[in-house]
Amino acid sequence: MVLTRGTLTSPSSTKRSGLKAVLARASGRGDKLFKFLAAAAGSTIIVAILLIAVFLLIRAVPSLRANHANFFTSAEFNTTSATKLAFGIRDLFMVTVLSSLSALLLAVPIAVGIAIFLTQYAPKRLARPFAAMVDLLAAVPSIIFGLWGIFVLAPRIEPVAEFLNRNLGWFFLFKKGNVSLAGGGTIFTAAIVLSVMILPIITSVSREVFRQTPHMQMEAAQALGATKWEVIRMTVLPFGRSGVIAASMLGLGRALGETVAVLIILRSAARAGSWSLFDGGYTFASKIASAASEFSEPLPTGAYISAGFALFVLTFVVNALARAIAGGKVNA
Repeated sequence: MVLTRGTLTSPSSTKRSGLKAVLARASGRGDKLFKFLAAAAGSTIIVAILLIAVFLLIRAVPSLRANHANFFTSAEFNTTSATKLAFGIRDLFMVTVLSSLSALLLAVPIAVGIAIFLTQYAPKRLARPFAAMVDLLAAVPSIIFGLWGIFVLAPRIEPVAEFLNRNLGWFFLFKKGNVSLAGGGTIFTAAIVLSVMILPIITSVSREVFRQTPHMQMEAAQALGATKWEVIRMTVLPFGRSGVIAASMLGLGRALGETVAVLIILRSAARAGSWSLFDGGYTFASKIASAASEFSEPLPTGAYISAGFALFVLTFVVNALARAIAGGKVNA
């Protein structure tokens, strides 16, 4: 026995106390190490984004200084002469935004409907294989979507495009564009193909969010006499609102950056676009991809890198706005 301040302490208890102190110190070091590793992993993506932005900016600045056109308002994109560059992103911005937003407007209602059906109405033996089939769409290569869009979809939706142009041509979205409707090489066709491509992303995320709706809230609504649709409207949709917004922004990011499918579908235009769904042209990504084999001179290459930097900023702004909207919805 050991006497400590008037109390008797056994050797075994002293050993246990020492062991606990050693374990506590080891645990503290482990926590600090794990915290450091987690912070390093989290900062990696920030560093990568900053490095990408710096690289694009450094390569773009010389070409922007040598540019003889307004980068933001010019529809011209001429890089054939390294001594007289004239390029702008007006048409690229128009085609990119119009095709992506149109795809989002088409895909989101369908994706939310599929997610609600799979989580609230479909029996489990049907929901699982059906969900797997929807998710398989994400595995289809972009080039397959592009070939399907131009050879299969475009001829079948040509009468729809002609009907819209004939009856709603007074509205700017459906007026005659800068390419012929024959062949389907328009933003209208590209938007439908993009909506199919982003459908599995939005559906998958929305489905998982709806599945997390607290059962107590749903049962409380049912106890008050709510119908199935009222339960979904009062509990499932409000609970999953921020998740649907986040899923939509993921899909929008995919649509903004899609390259091969859009490059195959969209027909090049001889004149500037006019914010019509029946325009042709290039998106940011398809324009860069179309000239990738010609990247030999620094200044012409920098012109395309400038367009890439504009797409980078556009994507960043869209995601930041989505985060702000989703955060506001959650706080509300």
